[in-house]
Amino acid sequence: MEIMLICGAFLAGFIAQKCNLPPLVGFLLAGFTLNAFGFESNSTINHIADLGVTLLLFTIGLKLDVKILLSKEIWGGATLHNLASTAFFSLCLIALQVIGVSLFADMSIAQLIILGFALSFSSTVFAIKALQDNGELNSTYGGIAIGILVMQDIFAVAFLTVSTGKVPEWYALFLFALPLARPVFYKILDKVGHGELLVLCGIFFALVAGAGLFELVGVKGDLGALILGMLLAGHKKASELSKSLFNLKEMLLVCFFLNIGLSEQPTMAGLILALLFMLLLPVKGLLYYIILDRFKFRIRTSLLASLTLFNFSEFGLIVGGLAYKQGWISGDIMVSIALAVSISFIIAAPLNRFSNRIYRYSAAWLKERSDCTINIRDQFISVGPAQVMVLGMGRIGTGAYDELTARHGNICLGIEIRQDTTGQHLQASRNTLCGDVTDSDFWERVQHIDQIKLVLLAIPNNQGNRFALEQLRLRGYTGKVAAIAEYPDQVEQFIELGADAAFDIYSEAGSGFARHVCDTLSPQFYNEKN
Repeated sequence: MEIMLICGAFLAGFIAQKCNLPPLVGFLLAGFTLNAFGFESNSTINHIADLGVTLLLFTIGLKLDVKILLSKEIWGGATLHNLASTAFFSLCLIALQVIGVSLFADMSIAQLIILGFALSFSSTVFAIKALQDNGELNSTYGGIAIGILVMQDIFAVAFLTVSTGKVPEWYALFLFALPLARPVFYKILDKVGHGELLVLCGIFFALVAGAGLFELVGVKGDLGALILGMLLAGHKKASELSKSLFNLKEMLLVCFFLNIGLSEQPTMAGLILALLFMLLLPVKGLLYYIILDRFKFRIRTSLLASLTLFNFSEFGLIVGGLAYKQGWISGDIMVSIALAVSISFIIAAPLNRFSNRIYRYSAAWLKERSDCTINIRDQFISVGPAQVMVLGMGRIGTGAYDELTARHGNICLGIEIRQDTTGQHLQASRNTLCGDVTDSDFWERVQHIDQIKLVLLAIPNNQGNRFALEQLRLRGYTGKVAAIAEYPDQVEQFIELGADAAFDIYSEAGSGFARHVCDTLSPQFYNEKN
């Protein structure tokens, strides 16, 4: 059986990728196809799928700023949308009951509201995958979408706790003391190095210190993994830890998507009801857009966040599964939720893939707000009087910034992705803005880029520098561009892509080192010719 599952998942994922769809769409279809041939889910697949979701939430926490959740745009937006969409879906379900749809005939109003509540969620797994595939996980709209999804996860965990009658143990109160253990967690991360022990350490934090500890006191483990990830987010190795867990998390999540299709046998009644749910989905997306627009975000941010959340959720399946076990909904309704989740993923995948193109088409008839009324988190970026832009204020970028400032005065603007590092540069009187230049949203917000005469690409990875160069060319930038490269062949690639100059950092470092030694020590050498 396991061999068939692996072969089916690989083949379907490969075909989906060749059709310009995320592989997860193929995994979903593989699950339904295998189900039709008699394959069923089992405890092993369920367990692996749960591990994948737990690791996913842990890695989300590693990248999540707690301040985001505390902002009114996140908790307020998530709460408003949950109430509005639950009310909308519940009213529609009640209307279907009134007109005589047999599937809802024996359901009470409370049970219909629970079903509406299950349909109100958007998928955390899908959204994270879509943002990662688009390279916009750190964008403004990506942060908003993730924040709303985390709040929805909290709502779902609270519902599951109340509905199952499982009250946390009294000693769950000690979980509030977890932040006091953060220094210990930090020291552990400092000592584990950068290899396989770091991966094992991440698994320990996610599954034992996070999920295991929370389960022990009667709280859902997924929430524990998320919270522990948030506690570790401020550590310097948080990004490295997230990257080290990436492939393992992706592999485990294959079972999650397979499991959706393997769990229930599709029925005609379930399919028809799922299609009815899909007809209601656009209203859910419209509610996201209206609420975010009321918080004064730019059109692009509101639209792309809404497209990211334009789907039904795996948490809807969890809530629906609980309702099914309690006898509140029938098996056909449970199947319809699973089908609706799967179909929404298939529809949302191309929408997210071409989200920027959709924005460009719709921006012509959607009225943008004036700069002074836009939410402070989403305002346009002004380069001011700067003539040189340094992308990446690490050691190389900072050195270049200081050298140009010493030679020509205050003509530079540095762009740094980390907020704390940006603060350090500002304290050192360096003109620096916090922004992610590997996010297309950053370039959408930059104004008056044409006044910059020179851009230095000093990001400490080749892919980031190439992306920034592509964004500059897409926006018609005609000034000079210089880039750093780690290898000689990368120098040639940058020149081919349109950079005016590229420098091998190791070669230049060696040359600079030799000049510095000669200037400082003034060694006397014998000339062989003499």
